[in-house]
Amino acid sequence: MVTVYGIRNCDKCRAAIKWFEGKDIDFRFHDLRSDGLATEDLEWWQKVVGDDALMNKRSQTWRKIPAPERDELDAPGNLRLMLNHPTLIKRPIVTKGSAVVVGYDESGWENTLLAQERY
Repeated sequence: MVTVYGIRNCDKCRAAIKWFEGKDIDFRFHDLRSDGLATEDLEWWQKVVGDDALMNKRSQTWRKIPAPERDELDAPGNLRLMLNHPTLIKRPIVTKGSAVVVGYDESGWENTLLAQERY
């Protein structure tokens, strides 16, 4: 099952939902604000794609965090920061099995997630 993690009012998340619906692909939407975020999921994403791919350092949320909190962060610090501020996470995060695709990426979804179904 494909899971789309994001925020309901995010334009890219809405576009991803529309894309999966248009392809008639079963998926589940997980709202990071209302449904929360499990530490285990975020640790898994960190391991698979890394913090640079996960954290949106161009977001308003990032700019609002005091510099001492965001300077020289390591993986545990990044984890804590993203758990406390889920809007720091680039969206959408789309998963299926062990595959993780960050951001709106139709070709990534086709090649990584949906290719699993063909074999």
